[in-house]
Amino acid sequence: MSDSDDDIPQLSAATLAALQEFYDEQNTGQQQAEDIYSVGAVEENWNMSQFWYNEETATRLAEEAIQQAGKGGRIACLSCPSVYQRLKKGDLPGVGDVSAVVLEFDRRFTVYGEEFVFYDYNEPLALPDSLASPHSFDFVLADPPYLSEECLGKVAITVKHLAKEKVLLCTGAIMEEHAKNLMDLKICNFLPKHSHNLANEFRCYANYQSQLLS
Repeated sequence: MSDSDDDIPQLSAATLAALQEFYDEQNTGQQQAEDIYSVGAVEENWNMSQFWYNEETATRLAEEAIQQAGKGGRIACLSCPSVYQRLKKGDLPGVGDVSAVVLEFDRRFTVYGEEFVFYDYNEPLALPDSLASPHSFDFVLADPPYLSEECLGKVAITVKHLAKEKVLLCTGAIMEEHAKNLMDLKICNFLPKHSHNLANEFRCYANYQSQLLS
């Protein structure tokens, strides 16, 4: 055996170039997959009353969803795509043990394929066959688009249909009485924050005891 480097097989310049192109494509594909699930990947449309959470809030709520849903649990993100996006980034502990769908009126979210469910709160039970069975989600997180009793009342119909038990609602502090009356939810200490400062104070409401949100 010779110690010379001449005995080591060498790749041709063309093969090296093709290999580098392959790696570049793989990295680009991975980056695009990560970008599509970044919080705010779909730009806010204020005309549709869209206000996304900041990264800290999206992370906290995603962690709460994972913990409360439990292993093998199903999570419904109703009008709160930033939490769905945070879940799908896949870097949170336990996230591989749960599944999630996002219910949204904005059809730009069809980018998420079968996990996107078109949702119009004006038709609270107009859901696809995949969501027809009642109480099929271990955890439901809802953020109604409007601060009104009318909107929350219709969203509550959807939530009660979807949820087995655990519900977390994020909406304005002015909706506390309606959250109690419509869904028997109690206010949490955690203060959700958005990517932009909003005039209305937002709070979380739950029908269970939460350590993360206390």
